[in-house]
Amino acid sequence: MRSQSVATVMPARRIHGRVQVPGDKSISHRYALFAALSEGRSTLTNYSTGADCHSTLGCLRGLGTGISTSGTTVTVSGRGLHGFAPPSSPLDCGNSGTTMRMLVGVLAAQRFSSELIGDASLSLRPMRRIIEPVSLMGARIESLDGHAPLLVHGGTLHAAHITGRVASAQVKSAVVLAGLHTEGVTRFTELAQTRDHTERGLRAFGFHVDVDGLTVSIAGGQRGSGQDLPVPGDFSSAAFWLVAAASLPGSRVVIEQVGLNPTRTALLDVLQRFGAQVTVEQTGGHAGEPIGTVTVVGDRTGSVEIAPDEVPALIDELPAVAALAAHGGEVTVRGAAELRVKESDRITTLVTGFRNLGIDADEHADGFVIHGGGAPTGGVANAREDHRMAMAFAVAALAARTSSRIEGADSVAISYPSFFETLERLVA
Repeated sequence: MRSQSVATVMPARRIHGRVQVPGDKSISHRYALFAALSEGRSTLTNYSTGADCHSTLGCLRGLGTGISTSGTTVTVSGRGLHGFAPPSSPLDCGNSGTTMRMLVGVLAAQRFSSELIGDASLSLRPMRRIIEPVSLMGARIESLDGHAPLLVHGGTLHAAHITGRVASAQVKSAVVLAGLHTEGVTRFTELAQTRDHTERGLRAFGFHVDVDGLTVSIAGGQRGSGQDLPVPGDFSSAAFWLVAAASLPGSRVVIEQVGLNPTRTALLDVLQRFGAQVTVEQTGGHAGEPIGTVTVVGDRTGSVEIAPDEVPALIDELPAVAALAAHGGEVTVRGAAELRVKESDRITTLVTGFRNLGIDADEHADGFVIHGGGAPTGGVANAREDHRMAMAFAVAALAARTSSRIEGADSVAISYPSFFETLERLVA
């Protein structure tokens, strides 16, 4: 199916099968970081196979953290809050905004300076949203006009009450981690509910975190302890298979051992509104993270509109949601200007790619409208080296009349290296 950075996707009337997706990307980042901030040894199983999460491991190694890997098992020797060593070279975050933004909150409180760098895509992403709130706590951070590379001068931070300007779990996490290194209690109030893996994960490692509505509070100076924890399957990766099943009537896909954190599963309601049959069974849970099985059966295609207040809970799944309309129906998304500052401008990239596949799509400043009108013609879509774009185009291409080519398809390695192999199996 693939040749270097190009994937060829053949039409499919339906897909069918059972899937276990890689370990959750958001949780893997956090568990590795929290393990390093704790004392003692931690063993993390089903750690994400994606390149982003291995960028986090590389940065932690650069700070003197002992880390060993065996398949998807990662062992971390904790350093404690102030036990990191000065890095001998810049810390390379690769394509991972989560790595860079969360590390800012930790490095701002160390007794040394650090430089955070990333690839060309990451160097274009906005970092003032992190720099400004952490600077209010006393941090000194230099940037290139609000972008990476970032030079973080570690020093003494003070507790503060910060109100977020964007709905971002990364900003919340950076402030909470900075607050962990202060004297007193730091509070962060969100604009809207975002994923709460930081709050749940810190508690799992023995740190006390309070949540009151949209305000998260943490007292500085706490000590965490190493843990042995499994990482649930990544719901955002599963989203592409769930959408593929929902968009192709007659399909049936079962996702096993996937994370069911309620701040991540808003897509399930969207699929039901679109016309799919959705069944959810919680089978267990660890460290406050529920795990279970999700089954989606494609029944009928309809129309669905994503309102602005729904966007924070769906931000990573919106590229997949767009592909719902590839076979028929209509998808409208508003209030999602945040998509423009992801790994690519996901609004422009998505609309351009869908049009090139023969799907009618309209671009708006803060979203898009995808008009399904029967089977698209197929064509060539460029993912612009954005992993979620590559997967969204592949799912949309299943509904086409002829084969399609996805350029920049190797970007799936960021979060889901085996995506195209799994796609082949589900189509077969």
